[in-house]
Amino acid sequence: MSQDDRGRVLITGGGGFLGSAVARMLRAEGRAVRSLARTRHPALDEIGVEQIQGDIADPAAVSQAVRGCDTVYHVAAMAGIWGAYSSYHRTNVVGTQNVVAACREHRVPRLIYTSSPSVVFTGHDLEGVDETAPYADHYDAAYPATKAIAEKLVLASNDASLATVSLRPHLIWGPGDNNILPRVFDRARAGRLFRIGDKNPLIDLTYLDNAALAHVLAGERLAPGSPIAGRAYFIAQDQPVPLWDMVNQFLEIAGLPPVRKAVPRPLAIAIGGLMEAVYGTLRLAGEPRMTRFLARELSTAHWYNLAAARRDLGYTPTVSIEEGLRRLAESMRADRSRNNGA
Repeated sequence: MSQDDRGRVLITGGGGFLGSAVARMLRAEGRAVRSLARTRHPALDEIGVEQIQGDIADPAAVSQAVRGCDTVYHVAAMAGIWGAYSSYHRTNVVGTQNVVAACREHRVPRLIYTSSPSVVFTGHDLEGVDETAPYADHYDAAYPATKAIAEKLVLASNDASLATVSLRPHLIWGPGDNNILPRVFDRARAGRLFRIGDKNPLIDLTYLDNAALAHVLAGERLAPGSPIAGRAYFIAQDQPVPLWDMVNQFLEIAGLPPVRKAVPRPLAIAIGGLMEAVYGTLRLAGEPRMTRFLARELSTAHWYNLAAARRDLGYTPTVSIEEGLRRLAESMRADRSRNNGA
């Protein structure tokens, strides 16, 4: 079967950071790709992606998008460290329910779900853990809580007619990142970036192209009854790095000074809890500078055993951290040149 003979692929959230990378990779293989997103993205038009505008929480829009596809990459999600649980539930849980229902309705045989390692994060160090790690028994934020519900739903939906797999890429970064790096840079510029605790814990990250590759590999290997069906996989760089060393490398690329100030972990957690209470009670706009989830994330190790992904998906990162940093620096230089010339 040639590349062009294979069926159409749907990517929910196809205009987002990860979704657009998956789209580019699939289009480079000659696949017919459709995206479902709330807004239209000119960059997807440029690479020949069919676009349907709609909300993932709208079952009619999801059904329309899924119709005629033989593979669905469910990437769309509401991410973040703060916000109403109902908003996260609407996108992450109801949206996933709609995707599964549409796959059933239109007899789609393959569903690849983008999850998060935070579904197993307990607030303590996770060092070299594999997929046998249990789900956390409680969550400090709506994002991991709702992603865990959605992942369980997707994996429980695996059967003889619909094969499902869940990927858990950790801290995706690279040129075009509109989530992690902008937050780091904004806090640094405002003098509000602090080390949490007295450790420099090892963490895993995932360069964008590596995360997209894992999705494409999963789509190639997934089928009803296949070894990966009904399973979850950690995806990362396979190159754990000290957290604050990595943050300082990002800051250096952005022309910002390294982070030096530190706040004790217990104090940061207490401040996070207090800020959450204030923001929740007063219904303040924006997000707290610190939350309990963020304090624990920034003071613990979290890196993963990727043996299962290597074995079952054939996953090997193709872009190293060093190469990723070079690409990021080049991209940011180009952005500055464009902005200065505007």
